[in-house]
Amino acid sequence: MIKVVFVCLGNICRSPTAEGVFRALVEREGLGKRIAVDSAGTGAWHAGEAPDPRAQKAALRRGIDLSNIRARKAMKQDFNTFDYVLAMDLENLAALKKLCPPCEEHRLSLLLDYAPEAGRRDVPDPYYIGGQGFENVLDLIEAAARGLLAHIQKTHF
Repeated sequence: MIKVVFVCLGNICRSPTAEGVFRALVEREGLGKRIAVDSAGTGAWHAGEAPDPRAQKAALRRGIDLSNIRARKAMKQDFNTFDYVLAMDLENLAALKKLCPPCEEHRLSLLLDYAPEAGRRDVPDPYYIGGQGFENVLDLIEAAARGLLAHIQKTHF
């Protein structure tokens, strides 16, 4: 089984959106028994909370239910559990590099590395932007999710 975890700052906007989008894509492709998906935050402020209601509404408009996801803090053990540890931006990538055990750096990258056509490296945090920011995040994440799945299929299956 291939295991993927998406990581942002608080695990209430970007990373649970990525978890939901990628899980839906994996299920749609019939790979739910071969790929496990999770999300986490580099901070623990929202541990145990559901995703931001605005993120949930935006995802639901696209047929993706985030309501069962609960925030948790990224842990050093995640690098032993997950094959792919995907940061939403450079700030969270730096935080994850500090947490990453020696010789496990190969698991760590930016989500948008799988969507070079996006022309950017960071998924912007919509928390303070609101409105269309959540839709833009969904567009970026959907493109990267397709690229990530294609990579996993080519590399592992």
